[in-house]
Amino acid sequence: MIEQAKKLDRERNVQVRYVEATAESTGLEGGAADVVTAGQCWHWFDRPRALTEVDRLLRPGGKLVIAHFDWLPLAGNVVEATEGLIMQYNSDWHFDGGVGMYPQWLPDLSDAGICDIQTFSYDEDVRYTPEAWRGRIRASASVAALDEDSARTFDADHAEILAARFPASVLEVPHRVFAIVAQVPN
Repeated sequence: MIEQAKKLDRERNVQVRYVEATAESTGLEGGAADVVTAGQCWHWFDRPRALTEVDRLLRPGGKLVIAHFDWLPLAGNVVEATEGLIMQYNSDWHFDGGVGMYPQWLPDLSDAGICDIQTFSYDEDVRYTPEAWRGRIRASASVAALDEDSARTFDADHAEILAARFPASVLEVPHRVFAIVAQVPN
């Protein structure tokens, strides 16, 4: 992904310094950031340690923004059907049935001394062709964890389900944006 980002930077004449590090120990200069963002990744971190690093990185009064963008499995929709198929192939996957909101993260922030914690969410339908939806699912951790043969069979079964149950040329896939905006103390 970094190589793709660098390619896009060159094409647009943008200069960015990329650093590969963990969220818990970035190695970046302390007290130099006004904002720290975590998009679609907070669930992977050791959150108490990541919050210690956020506190170290931010200037007094700096903001932490955590954002997530999740598909919504509603009764009878394409997401519910897709998640059902994922579970047939990867019973270890444990992110099915989500509602796209993460209130369980709020006590971690409060316990770390983060203040002025605010949340918001909104729903958005995202349009996918069936092929694009299959591509999104193949790239998800739930399918990427499969061996090559299982992934190929999964994708074929997924194509069959989409063609049989959701034959439209464009799928309206409901998603929820959930965000937390918080401030480190002054």
